[in-house]
Amino acid sequence: MSAPSSASSAPAENSATDHDFLAPDAGQKPPGPTPSQSRFQVDLVAEAAGAADDKTPSSDASAAAPDAPSSNPAVSGEEAKGRFRVVNFADPTGVGSVDSPEAAPTEGMQNGDTVMSETSLHSSTGGQHHYHYDTHTNTYYLRTFGHNTIDAVPNIDFYRQTAAPLGEKLTRPTLSELHDELDKEPFEDGFANGDELTPAEEAAAKEAAESKGVVKFGWIKGVLVRCMLNIWGVMLFIRMSWIVGQSGIALSCVIVAMATVVTTITGLSTSAIATNGFVRGGGAYYLISRSLGPEFGGSIGLIFAFANAVAVAMYVVGFAETVVELLIGMDAVMTDEVNDIRIIGTITIIILLGISVAGMEWEAKAQIFLLVVLVTAIFNYFIGSFIPMKSKEAKGFLGYDASIMWENMGPDFRGETFFSVFAIFFPAATGILAGANISGDLADPQMAIPKGTLLAILITGIVYLGVAISTGGSCILRDASGNVNDTISSHLMANCSTAACKFGYDFSTCKNEDTCRYGLHRDFQVMSLVSGFGPIITAGIFSATLSSALASLVSAPKVFQALCKDNIYPGLQMFAKGYGKNNEPLRGYILTFGIGLAFILIAELNTIAPIISNFFLASYALINFSVFHASLANSPGWRPSFKYYNMWVSLAGAILCCGVMFVINWAAALLTNVIVMALYIYVSHKKPDVNWGSSTQALTYHQALTHTLHLSGVEDHIKNFRPQCLVMTGYPNSRPALLDLVHSFTKNVGMMICGHIRTVSRCHLARYQRWLLKNETKAFYTPVFAEDLKQGCQYLLQAAGLGRLKPNTLVLGFKNDWRDGDMMNVETYISMIHDAFDFQFGAVILRLKEGLDVSHIQGQGTKHMQSNKKSPTVPLNVSDQRLLEASQQFQKKQGKGTVDVWWLFDDGGLTLLIPYLLTNKKRWKECKIRVFIGGKINRIDHDRRAMATLLSKFRIDFSDITVLGDINTKPKKEHMAAFEEMIEPYRLKEDDMEQEAAERLKNSEPWRITDNELELYRAKTHRQIRLNELLKEHSSTANLIVISLPLARKGAVSSALYMAWLEALSKDLPPILLVRGNHQSVLTFYS
Repeated sequence: MSAPSSASSAPAENSATDHDFLAPDAGQKPPGPTPSQSRFQVDLVAEAAGAADDKTPSSDASAAAPDAPSSNPAVSGEEAKGRFRVVNFADPTGVGSVDSPEAAPTEGMQNGDTVMSETSLHSSTGGQHHYHYDTHTNTYYLRTFGHNTIDAVPNIDFYRQTAAPLGEKLTRPTLSELHDELDKEPFEDGFANGDELTPAEEAAAKEAAESKGVVKFGWIKGVLVRCMLNIWGVMLFIRMSWIVGQSGIALSCVIVAMATVVTTITGLSTSAIATNGFVRGGGAYYLISRSLGPEFGGSIGLIFAFANAVAVAMYVVGFAETVVELLIGMDAVMTDEVNDIRIIGTITIIILLGISVAGMEWEAKAQIFLLVVLVTAIFNYFIGSFIPMKSKEAKGFLGYDASIMWENMGPDFRGETFFSVFAIFFPAATGILAGANISGDLADPQMAIPKGTLLAILITGIVYLGVAISTGGSCILRDASGNVNDTISSHLMANCSTAACKFGYDFSTCKNEDTCRYGLHRDFQVMSLVSGFGPIITAGIFSATLSSALASLVSAPKVFQALCKDNIYPGLQMFAKGYGKNNEPLRGYILTFGIGLAFILIAELNTIAPIISNFFLASYALINFSVFHASLANSPGWRPSFKYYNMWVSLAGAILCCGVMFVINWAAALLTNVIVMALYIYVSHKKPDVNWGSSTQALTYHQALTHTLHLSGVEDHIKNFRPQCLVMTGYPNSRPALLDLVHSFTKNVGMMICGHIRTVSRCHLARYQRWLLKNETKAFYTPVFAEDLKQGCQYLLQAAGLGRLKPNTLVLGFKNDWRDGDMMNVETYISMIHDAFDFQFGAVILRLKEGLDVSHIQGQGTKHMQSNKKSPTVPLNVSDQRLLEASQQFQKKQGKGTVDVWWLFDDGGLTLLIPYLLTNKKRWKECKIRVFIGGKINRIDHDRRAMATLLSKFRIDFSDITVLGDINTKPKKEHMAAFEEMIEPYRLKEDDMEQEAAERLKNSEPWRITDNELELYRAKTHRQIRLNELLKEHSSTANLIVISLPLARKGAVSSALYMAWLEALSKDLPPILLVRGNHQSVLTFYS
């Protein structure tokens, strides 16, 4: 093999003739690369005649041609697609500039890696690495370390995914392009490390890359505002006081703290996932699917999107109910209460849809306005709590007082428990994913999601605690009548035991009667009572409901769009389409609007509300579990820039989320788990064609590696023996019958390695392994590059497998055409069998009378990977048609037939084990095992009983045992004559020539049969011919024959004679499997 640099020793003009990719003319546009050329073009440009005298050392490279790269800077880089060309050119005009101090004399040659130019290619910014785009040749000029080279320096654009939205992906030089000979075809096998996107992702990325003027949000407007608005719901204004009344200040703080702990852990987990790489749109679905894989992501994504859609209806109904209460107070009811809720809810959701469809910018402005209203309402409440009024005292608002605080410190559950109150409060703490759900609209999701989410949890948690302590705890009584006459005389106040009594009120009757309408237990509008200006609290309730509804109305379509783009569920692809500069999911908006409107018209959300909360909690649980799972897998790709997380804390968070689900509503929790599992099973069964580098993949590898290492420390045992086959298939689809039969007895039992010895060029490993997986063949494809088949087989026998997962049986196809080609090929073929026995392997040979190799029919010998289940479209001759039909016979159910086992020699039991494993499979289930053994005429019954006893001890079912007493009978004369005729061309006939000439011929043609060996092994030859007669007599109708493979002593029996034995034994028979174990027991009758 010549070195790549050999071209450099030749003159430029000779190089140009040797390599068609060297262009000798500076003014001529080089032709485009042909498929056989490297995509790295090297142009050698000769110095123009007559310009040498004018050449200056400082001439600038950009003046080399009239169409220099800098002359048209507007040309898009899309044309080049990341391809590079190194150009060595001189200045033909003699007009140079003085910009380059690093001039070098022209070299009239190149060395395949570095091309030294007369002038360095760089811009006026100095000696940095630059790309200059050539508008004529669609290339990049590369400057590295002061000279031109196709070896690239580190660059972020090499690590982008295809059509990445943040910039164009460039393709670094492959190892083959840098290392191989210049005239060699580059080896390309697609993406090695899962860099490629799904077609849907690539389309989305291109859309994102082409978008101009896209609205992107920072961490405040995009995450903080949305999360706070979603967390601060109606619960803050109309349920917080009731929660404090039931559980008291202490337990209320515990409830808030518990909810905050769950959301904080989830926030930390979300931050970790969001900072472990670039985050696209899709929120919770994107985070979970890219971490745990499409199975979990697809199941949770669908229910999360649905939960957000129904949540729109919940929040809108909450708003409508508040409006209807106001209408009732003003005696302005339109029809009746339920229909008024439907009317107002419908109008509201239409308005919200209009805001959403108008674009994310309008929606963000609406959210800012609603946040201002909400914060104003909260401040209004706290300010009002410091302004006690006499008119409000009868309703329980007495101002801050230690006695009220102490009285309200403990719980006072009335028909509730701690966990039932917690279940009512917890939905108020959800909404932490509101910012993450629009991850595709964030300018920097990796920074915005952690900062905005965690700060929102902190602020809202403090406000909830503040409201719990101040509202219920310190200034409002649990019970009040609202009647100013419920007072007590001053002389009784000295003996007061209640806080109300100290202020001169007697509300003791309220605790046992339902007539009282005020106090923490009775009045849901306590915050309006306490606030400085009541209508602002009403505006806050409106703001809380509308902002949450708006956030859900935006989140659901965004998540659903991301789900549909990945094509996890067929039939939903139509919702993946986006419109406008922001790729808005208008179809998703309409779908969300329809779902929301349907639930608004139902107007009965008490049943569905717990399920929605459980859907959200299931998402939180999986996000926490994702972090634990990724940390457990210990993948090098798990490198979050957010460091404040812990895998065990995340696991605790996942368990807490699951616990809270059952606390809120155990029936809804069960339903949620059933739905998630059903969707998970569906997606797992569908097996979407995606590769996201999930932690599931990483953990699978980690577990496989751990178990393989553990297995290496376990000694082999007969009971655990499994046939682990190295099958010499070549291309996996070249010999389908061989592949199918071996797969039948190794599937879910043993290991199968498809060995492929390449002597010409390297092979596409990933392509053929994918073909095996696509055809549901449980096997590994292992190609080796060797000088010949013998060497390659030795490589595979020694190196294939890993630890204990190594093959122990070599499986070959019978060489049907052994008499037609070079007999050295037969020598190599037989040596492969000898090598297998030398390495203590078993050997199995499959013969079909029609042959095995179908590559010449279907083109599997080329790079085309067609399914062997599809018939070729070109017309076939009769022999090829029979060959194709025979190659597919093991793919079909075998029906009622027999597998005939001719167990002539004890090889450890492999000859018997393979048929047993085969008949356990579905396709072979109806076939019966018939056993044939050799014996003596006078002991046939004894031998049959002995074999029956052995088989019963092995627990192997059989239908019949036949003892052959006439194996050693001399075969028919015509068959012996046919054998003699077959071996005649391969005999050495040393008796007819001088000894020295005979030795020379034997050395040059070692396969030749000597007269001596023919005479020595005449009895064995007769046995093979006789066995063929018996096989035709007893097993001509069998579905498969399994027979002991005859052995030939290495160095004593020539390859031609051994091949003739195999030919004589197996010709003109049904499919026959010649088996010989390594004479180590593979069957035992001990427990």
